[in-house]
Amino acid sequence: MKFHLFMLPTIGRRHELEQGMAGLRDDLYQRMLGEIDEQARFADELGYYGIGFTEHHFHIEGFELSTNPLMLDAFVASRTKNLKVGQLALVLPSHHPLRVAEDVAMLDQITKGRVYVGFARGYQSRWVNTLGQPLGLGATSSDHSEQDELNRAAFEESWEIIKLAWTKDTFSYNGRFWKVPPENTPWQMPATLSWGQGADSDGKLREIGIAPKPYQKPYPDVYAPFTYSATTARFWAREGGTPVVLSDDVEFCQNLFQAYRQEAQGAGRELRTGQGIAMGATLCIADTEEQAQELRDQFDWLFNAWFVPFGFPPGLVLQGTPERVTQQIRELDQALDFEEMFLWMSTGLYEHQIMMRQIELFATKVMPHFAGD
Repeated sequence: MKFHLFMLPTIGRRHELEQGMAGLRDDLYQRMLGEIDEQARFADELGYYGIGFTEHHFHIEGFELSTNPLMLDAFVASRTKNLKVGQLALVLPSHHPLRVAEDVAMLDQITKGRVYVGFARGYQSRWVNTLGQPLGLGATSSDHSEQDELNRAAFEESWEIIKLAWTKDTFSYNGRFWKVPPENTPWQMPATLSWGQGADSDGKLREIGIAPKPYQKPYPDVYAPFTYSATTARFWAREGGTPVVLSDDVEFCQNLFQAYRQEAQGAGRELRTGQGIAMGATLCIADTEEQAQELRDQFDWLFNAWFVPFGFPPGLVLQGTPERVTQQIRELDQALDFEEMFLWMSTGLYEHQIMMRQIELFATKVMPHFAGD
């Protein structure tokens, strides 16, 4: 089984966050970067498969201070040797898809294939509505409202453009939100006619292409965090992406996995139960049950302060000693037979040595039990 760290970089401990406007403090941000550096290098040494960062903006409160996961990926990749780096996730309705395609491809080249990508639709109105203005897009509540359907349509169109950019030398696209290239774009370049393609001899641009392409062919592995709907699961079943499910409801997960597998089969992908699916879980692991409960108490404060107002359910929590956490994963795997797990760790919320101990305990006491899975 592959184990990833999913880091939501919190800039401060609880008492620092409660002082207000923690996101603006340079001292806390520098400390956070230093801690991420050490934690990532430690995880690399211990054999974790990957590390991923979320994308959020304008978080002056200090929670989830991960404005650009691609830059954090580049930072971590430069400090590690084997660890995959990724995004959980880039919110496509707030980006130009060609910039996403270029940036990911460039990072994949820089790291020689140590990149995975994650794409999501965006649920936080403060920043998705602000950055989505050029296309008239906003955050989604997955409520099948007009805004939700518009968001989904833009998301799917962006993915189509990104795929074309990654896999075609040059291409054109005429969509609802994007026209690539725009009509009547002049391009009178002899060099393109001689050594490139996409322009006509009449000086009109017909197609464009990005360079470089991804190092991994045809492109890096794609994940969809966090998947709560069968509609999203079926979409990625057709597209070959991996949904990441953050739920402690085994029956719900079984139904979602079944919908994914059936849709994949219809698209010509024969999968066994659980194949192509990843689980997400909050990790509160410690040497004793009492210490693990202290970690849980701190996480519960964070969750109630920041995520409950967005309507998030508690989700799956792995809590206890290494023996207890191992048993929790084993029981879940017996029911769902999944291949990958993303471990939610709110780096910055806990003292650095506590984070390092959690990373160490899980790698040395839990991961060996699943080495052959």
